[in-house]
This record gives sequence, C-alpha cells and structure tokens, in this order.
Amino acid sequence: MTDLSQVLPDFPVAQYARLLPAIEKNQLTVTDLLTLELPEIGKRTQLPLLDVKRLCNAILAALHADLGVSATDEGDGKQKQNEARQNEAQQKRHSGMKEGFLRQTGTELLARPWHTISTLDASLDAALGGGVPTGYITEITGESGAGKTQFLLTLLLSVQLPPPHGLGRPALYISTEAALSTKRLSQILAQNPFFRTLDADTTRPSLDRVISTVTPDLESQDHILTYQVPVEVARRNVGLIVLDSVAANYRAEFDRGSGGSNMAARSAELVRLGHLLRELARKHDLAVVVANQVADRFSGSNPFASSSSHSQPYSPAIKNGGSSARPSTTLMMMTTTTPGPQHRRPQAIGMSQESPLASRSRNMNNPSNAIQDVEPSSSTADIVVRSSMPEPPPEDFVPAAPAALSLDHQQRWFTGWGDDPHQHLNETLKTPSLGLVWSTQIAARIALFRRPAYGRKVVVGDDDDDGGDANGITAMTTYDDEIANVGPYVRSWRRWMKVVFAPHVPGTGTGLEGAVEFEVVAGGLKGVERAKNKKLKNANH
Repeated sequence: MTDLSQVLPDFPVAQYARLLPAIEKNQLTVTDLLTLELPEIGKRTQLPLLDVKRLCNAILAALHADLGVSATDEGDGKQKQNEARQNEAQQKRHSGMKEGFLRQTGTELLARPWHTISTLDASLDAALGGGVPTGYITEITGESGAGKTQFLLTLLLSVQLPPPHGLGRPALYISTEAALSTKRLSQILAQNPFFRTLDADTTRPSLDRVISTVTPDLESQDHILTYQVPVEVARRNVGLIVLDSVAANYRAEFDRGSGGSNMAARSAELVRLGHLLRELARKHDLAVVVANQVADRFSGSNPFASSSSHSQPYSPAIKNGGSSARPSTTLMMMTTTTPGPQHRRPQAIGMSQESPLASRSRNMNNPSNAIQDVEPSSSTADIVVRSSMPEPPPEDFVPAAPAALSLDHQQRWFTGWGDDPHQHLNETLKTPSLGLVWSTQIAARIALFRRPAYGRKVVVGDDDDDGGDANGITAMTTYDDEIANVGPYVRSWRRWMKVVFAPHVPGTGTGLEGAVEFEVVAGGLKGVERAKNKKLKNANH
C-alpha cells in the first residue's frame, strides 16, 4: 500500500484517481515514484508513461511546497538549488563551520535539569540513581511473579508527585495482556506510607490522572502508538508512558514457522517501535518504561558451566597392546602394528558414532568397507574392546571456550542472567524476550529476580481428636512425642532488583551481588534491610 496519504495528506488525489489503484496494487511508495525510472514504473503498473510522469512531477512539486522550496520551472529550480547548496557549503568552509551539527552539545546536556521518577523506597532509588530517568527507554524484565507489574503501578502514582519524587504530570498505561488493575492501584494509594505523610498543600496522586488503554494485537498497538499517543502526550502533558508488556503482541504475531522472513520483519518493527518511543521521550522529556518477559536459556549457553555440564564425547589415545582398554561388550575396534623395534601409533577402524547394528548392516551391504585401509601385517592384530557410549572426560579435561564475540559469550553482560561464576548448575538461566535487536533500542535494563524461601512442615499424630484436623496435621507443635518432619516447603518468595545497564548509574555487579532485595507489600514495593537480609540468609542455610 502506498504511503502517499501519510506523506502528503493534502495531495489532490481526485485528479489522479485513475492511476492510484494500479499504484496501490503494486505497493509503490512515494520514494519509489521519485527514485525509480519511468519505464520501470510503467512496466509494473501498465500505465501510460505520460500519466505516470505527470503524477511524479505533481508529487515532487507538492513536496517542494511542503518543505518551503520554490521552483517554478523544473530545470531552473534544480539548477538554483544546486547553486544555493554550493554557495552555502562554500560559506561554511570559509567561516570554519561544519556542514553537520548536533542537536545538543555536551555542555547543553549537562546543563539540562535531571528528572527522575521515584519508586517511593530509599534503597531502590539509591540503586537506580534517584529513580527512573526521563528522556530514555527503561526496561523492567523478569519472570512471572517477580514484581514487574507492582513496580509499574508504583511509578504510575509517583510520577504525579512534585519534584524530586515525581514530575507532577499524569501517566499513560498501555497494556497488551490485561486491563489496568485499578483495585490494586487504589490499595497502593491508600496503604503506602509515603502518601500518608504528604502535606495538605501537596496534591495527592489520583486514579483520574492515569490514562489507560488495551492493545490486544499488534495492529492496534501500532496504530495507537503512532497516531493517538503523540496527541495525548501533547494535550495532557504526560510524564510517563508504561507499556506492559512489549513482547506479548510480537510473540503472537511473528512466529518462527517460515524461516527467517518473520524474524527479519519483527526486527524491522522493533527498530521502528524503539525509534518512536525514543522520540517521544526526548521531545517531551518523559520517561518510557516497558515490561518485558523472559524465556529459558539452554544450559549449553552458560559460559561458566563446568566441564561436566558439557557432555561432549572424549576419545583418549588407545595404547598399543590393549593394556588401557576398558572392559565392554560392544563395538570391536581393531588396531594393527607394523614389525620393527618401534610400533606405529594404532589406527582405529570405524570411528563413526553409530550403533553396532547400523555399522554391521552397512558392512554387509558393502563388504569393501570392512577391509578398507587395513594394512597387511606379519604380527597378530591387537583387538581392543570399546563401548559405543561416549567415555567420560578425564579430570584435567577443559572444554573449549566460546568465541569472544559470540552472542552466547556476550549476553551475560546485557541480559542480567549468566554473569555469576558461582551459579548452581541446576539453576535455569533466563533471557529477555525479543533478542539482541530490542536490547539495542533501550537505554536501561532492570532485572527482577525471585527465589523461594523454604520452611519445614510438621505432622503430629493426634489420637485423642482434641486438636488438629482429620489428617493429624497441626501447626508447629513441639510438645508432642509423635512429631514427624515431612520435608521443606516454599514458605515465601525473596525478590531482588538488579540494574543490568543504564546510562546514568553503574550496574549492580555480577549475580545478585549488589542487588537490592525488596518485598511486595500492600503499599507497593519495600526494600529489605541488610540485617534482615542476613537473618533470612542464615535461616535458609
């Protein structure tokens, strides 16, 4: 479909109504009409060349008028434009000015006031350098139940506070999965201790200043972000745009069933989305916060996995004479030796990793393979018995290191997972959705983690029926002689916030070192003190 109505909304299409259907059918854009040769356009559309030329000239004249370029005659206009460009470039060279220029210099950027949106918790704000900054795209990623939505709901209220905790501006919430939870938002507003301490003169946050919409598919999301969001931001002076979540519609729209074509289309859409959100954040000095989902990462991608996790077959050297051979009952391997004081290195025959049945069938079909490359020898052939299963590697076996520029090696520094050298092998690594393309579109990434906190259940036998239930389970009784420990259970969940990368604050370190522990309470997010951290750590151990 042509983009003529988007590039030139006031173009008189009625005069060229006979030509536009063919152009629409061949999906020719304004760029194609201005850059392609007339015979090429006529060949595609099967239209008269004079009519096509008249349309192209009209589009070019309309663009000149829209850009403020006055050229009555086509040839004279181009010549005047070229002369003006040459004169302007010559004046700039004489005056020492460069043809290119920056939107803002470094001094202007430093002089610009710095605004952040608080999380209403001192420990979380300290890790974020004051809060979520304006003018950038910030991503909050984590698995389900880590607290992403709770983080976003807190920002929807705190942005309405005056500086330094907020911007004193309303918020816009765009959901791709479920509608805005106004009940939970009201609970945070009523239970958060910071809102209770506000002065009477301070304007309290309100749900009336939270604009929400739902985009159930990618088409509606693209339309709302392109046309409606810029208008609402300019009309209401929005200070925060929340997109929850950014990956939902792309996962449903672009699958990997048709090779790489869908992935290329998805990458182009992600770049377009990132450019649109960055322009909104920069132009209106607002914060854009998006929630992202995570997916499991294969264990082979863990750069710190020990050698035992790399289940690669290892073939040790076979010594002559069969002294080092291990007892087995499968896959006979023959080695030959040549006469002389020194024996040659044995040569293994049939080293392919196939089953004995397949190997025997192959040799029966082609008998020449069974005796191929066998040298005649006067000595007796040494028979070495070896298992068809891969042998375990030796103790000093070191797996090959991944390439330094490979994605598996580099992603530990920008995903938030896989950078801990002391990570347990049974712990599943995660990767933020939408891949490397989306990671290049955001300015900051905040990863949320959760780990189970285990306790122990106690089962008490109760024969007198004076306590407990029918199954004989009572609550943590210590005086009964028939107490039985039935093992650990998930008592609660511990959560951490980690800054993976950001332009205004350093990362929090490898693994959970330096990450801020928090908990989700009725009033929103609450940081856990260090003394409580140590207590919980000792309790888990």
